[in-house]
Amino acid sequence: MKLVRRFRLVSRWSIPILLLVLLVAMGWNLTIGSADIPPAAIARILLGQDTESASWQTIVFQFRLPETLTATLAGASLAVSGLQMQTLFRNPLAGPFVLGINAGASLGVALVVLLAGRTASQWGWLGNLGSVVAASVGASLVLSLAIAVAQWIRSSTTLLLLGLMFGYITNAAVTILLHFSPTEQVQAYLTWTFGSFGGVSWLQMRVFLPVVLVSLLGAHLLSKILNLLLLGEQRAQGLGVSVKVARFWVVANASLLAGVTTAFCGPIAFLGIAVPHLSRAWLQTLDRRVLLPATALLGGILALVASAIASLPGSQTILPLNSVTALIGAPVVVWTIISQRRGKGEF
Repeated sequence: MKLVRRFRLVSRWSIPILLLVLLVAMGWNLTIGSADIPPAAIARILLGQDTESASWQTIVFQFRLPETLTATLAGASLAVSGLQMQTLFRNPLAGPFVLGINAGASLGVALVVLLAGRTASQWGWLGNLGSVVAASVGASLVLSLAIAVAQWIRSSTTLLLLGLMFGYITNAAVTILLHFSPTEQVQAYLTWTFGSFGGVSWLQMRVFLPVVLVSLLGAHLLSKILNLLLLGEQRAQGLGVSVKVARFWVVANASLLAGVTTAFCGPIAFLGIAVPHLSRAWLQTLDRRVLLPATALLGGILALVASAIASLPGSQTILPLNSVTALIGAPVVVWTIISQRRGKGEF
């Protein structure tokens, strides 16, 4: 009874606690950087009041605020996408990076950037929309291929290895494109692959923000179906779920979440696979109606932490974002593998 009471207490306060921590993390990201801005000055800037330095307003509104919003949205998108794929494949190691979805999205963006000869920002609204569509289509194709193979192969390890192979094949195609592309476009693409939350302008945010919010709403609407898929396809079908239709919508939603984030921020590694495990470990539940919002908030928090670490507060140096997310996510993956070996893992 004490354990049940403790679980109910954690579940009841989990979302408010995570929301509070997210707001604190967002405020922290607004204050740190090469120029130290006091929290009181940040508050006055956000409220439209004057501050000691006019340059602080430019720094906050033109650089730090869009980067903070981007990190929050990107972290939530990748985390929810990872949770959906882990549920769909019934595999705790599934994720956008491991199953090659990031590679598929990268190929879509590479086709737009390298073949069109311009970056998305140079094309304006058309380029932003084209990158999102291309990244989402590339992610959907790779994930759909993985699902088709999953119908014939029941081994989770084999499926993950095939997903990695899909990623290698896709990356090989990108490498060939790079070989025949101008130096300027190659440099732009390579910089994009390092991952960054600081490259999204307010103009691009008009595309990024609504796509992510609509996709997260769609993920919430699919939470009941995800709970039924946890019971197994046969039992879910017996309860009236059309498994093929459910798969289609889950694939489309997960691919759009991963694809739009990859299009604007680059292929961010490990957040999609690590955050769902942290959410389950804290909440001790498999109910997707609880896990989805918690995973989205925790994903935003960890993305903000990674962004803050990558910026190296007090210096002019910026670390590659993927190196920081790997340092955060890789230990979680190792812990997941060890838990599975001991028979304690859940997805």
